[in-house]
Amino acid sequence: MARQCKLMELPRSTFYHHPKPPPEGDLTLMRVIDETYLAFPFFGSRQMTRWLQREGYEVNRKRVRRLMRLMGLTAIYRRPSLSKKAAAHPIYPYLLRGMTVERSNQVWATDITYIPVRGGFVYLCAVIDWHSRMVLAWELSNTLDASFCVRTVARAMASYGTPEIFNTDQGCQFTSAEFTHPLLAAGVRLSMDGKGRCLDNVFVERLWRSVKYEEVYLRRYETMVEAHAHLDAYFRFYNDRRPHSAHGRQTPAEVYHANAPSVAAA
Repeated sequence: MARQCKLMELPRSTFYHHPKPPPEGDLTLMRVIDETYLAFPFFGSRQMTRWLQREGYEVNRKRVRRLMRLMGLTAIYRRPSLSKKAAAHPIYPYLLRGMTVERSNQVWATDITYIPVRGGFVYLCAVIDWHSRMVLAWELSNTLDASFCVRTVARAMASYGTPEIFNTDQGCQFTSAEFTHPLLAAGVRLSMDGKGRCLDNVFVERLWRSVKYEEVYLRRYETMVEAHAHLDAYFRFYNDRRPHSAHGRQTPAEVYHANAPSVAAA
């Protein structure tokens, strides 16, 4: 074993290390924070701490802030110097303000959210068509790197063609070259929400609310495999059978294919 670790340039302590799962108390609290944040996305760590304390949880701000960072949750408010770009990754301007989106594949959008499972949590990335609200592709991951977001977008483009505009937030996964270069190479115009303005990507935020209240919070996933199976069934229901409030009696899939028949056939 020592020889194998040496050949792999892997410290033996790393090879033998078995990471401990998060404490059950943290997982319970993270679910409560997630539910509260969906209802009140303007809560930062201070207000979230006050809320939880009034609900009977013995927490301090340090713990709440750590868990919110782990879940990727930040309060919605207008921050100063919004035009300042990140030093490492370019930030693209928001292109959708005042735009009328009237056809499929005109605008796609993506985001990441937290999904609780027994003994831990995973992350869900989904790509939706802005006009029809159809979920074009999605993927689960136990890490927050850019690779699973890139795979999700690649699957969407392989199945449904290329959008004119692709909108994301300014998360490091979406500003990385690994994510942006394939889209730019395909001729896609990139659009990014203003920092702290989740309403710029409001349709993905509404999708997360539907997914969690209609599926995730009704169950307790034991494993990532079980979560994947239930989410797969839900997204099929969401796309093909569930009438969307924005379209009256029509489903997202019906609206999408009515506006992009040639792409759907491809």
